[in-house]
Amino acid sequence: MAQLKHYPPMIAGDVIPSGTMEVLAPYDRQPIATIDAVDAQGVEQALRVARALFDDRDGWLPQAERIEILKRAAAIMAERAEELAVEAAREGGKPLTDSRIEVARAIDGVHICIETLRTDAGDEIPMGANPASQGRLAFTHREPIGVVVAVSAFNHPLNLTVHQVAPAVATGCPVIIKPAEDTPLSCMRFIEILRQAGLPAGWAQALMSVDHEVAGKLVTDQRVDFFSFIGSARVGWWLRSQLAPGTRCALEHGGVAPVIVESDADLTEALPLLAKGAFYHAGQVCVSVQRVFVHSAIARQVAEGLAAEGRKMTVGDPTSAETDIGPLIRPGEVGRIHEWVTEAVSQGAELICGGEPVSETCYPATVLFNPPADAKVSTQEVFGPVVCVYACDDMDQAIKQANALPYAFQTAVFTNNLQRALRGYKRLNASAVMINDFTAFRVDWMPFAGLRHSGMGVGGIPHTMRDMQVEKMMVIRSPEL
Repeated sequence: MAQLKHYPPMIAGDVIPSGTMEVLAPYDRQPIATIDAVDAQGVEQALRVARALFDDRDGWLPQAERIEILKRAAAIMAERAEELAVEAAREGGKPLTDSRIEVARAIDGVHICIETLRTDAGDEIPMGANPASQGRLAFTHREPIGVVVAVSAFNHPLNLTVHQVAPAVATGCPVIIKPAEDTPLSCMRFIEILRQAGLPAGWAQALMSVDHEVAGKLVTDQRVDFFSFIGSARVGWWLRSQLAPGTRCALEHGGVAPVIVESDADLTEALPLLAKGAFYHAGQVCVSVQRVFVHSAIARQVAEGLAAEGRKMTVGDPTSAETDIGPLIRPGEVGRIHEWVTEAVSQGAELICGGEPVSETCYPATVLFNPPADAKVSTQEVFGPVVCVYACDDMDQAIKQANALPYAFQTAVFTNNLQRALRGYKRLNASAVMINDFTAFRVDWMPFAGLRHSGMGVGGIPHTMRDMQVEKMMVIRSPEL
């Protein structure tokens, strides 16, 4: 057996690891790498370096230099694109076809940082509008907010890292990221690429912590100016409650994404889109299609159509180009999802397809028809390849059911009636409403925001860059003005 690649802590300076973790492929549970973890001393070293860099304003990296570093990083990623995709598929279980798209998005994300630096700027504040402001000129200039700490999720290991780290590098913030325990390797590779592109080590550091207590010390330290979190609502809201005074944050959690399908919808287009949105990455997406509210006249047709799409999907090895649905991130997730599906069926849901584990690590595309409103699959984020279809008498009933949960993220309406589309847009609790598209649509420059329990702040690379900056105003008084 070939020796596994080993990843040390990506911390600037000498650090003594406090343990080693084995990274397992979620499909076959085989080890694919080892990685060092650090204790509180390692966290202290990373924070000390980051704080010292930010406090030394004479040592800040000029914008032109940051742009050149990002350009070189994007070029390196493009050269290694297939390698990065295969490694991400192995590590996270997302099928290779979709992992290739993730890598392309990650590369584009670095370019978006560059474009945003070149086009976004401060504002002029109107002066001279009253006697008190006569003879004054006021404008704002954007500066880095300070030390950024990021905690990332497993489901898009490279692209999420880019979303949290590249904006910090672009804006001139020293950043420390703790990737997900299940998928740390893509993150480490991106930090390596940034350093290969010329970024001094202290400006982007990555580490794994020996336990959650050590991770908490990283997040809640008073030297942290901005905290970026992608993950579960339970963890995210708790960490926010522990932040030091003055630390700003952005939280991205999940949803239980609702879709409304009206009787006039074009099902030829809608069904493949809904199936992709429900079963993509085995449903392990924060805006994955989960609850589909359909006019009673076509509800069973939609459920059967989604089942037909799901049955065509190949479940298996994520590194195969033929695979549509890869593994769940851990075997325990297969057990949990199956328990929820079995519970829903026992409570009256009709199982249209799927519903039985394929293996210890894989679950098939599963469609449930009319599960109870209080079932777990109706009220909590499944985070698996399970979609629920509910028959509704009219659109207002569908909107009421869609809005019944304390989550609000992205939602969708399928209809060819403009008035119904607008009614859905105005009345659905959401930060984004897709018309005739699935809830998981995203490009990396658009706003991406979980509301209520689903998160806080606005994601999307340009928006994250603004979060990682402060607008400092200058007011000049002069008789010449």
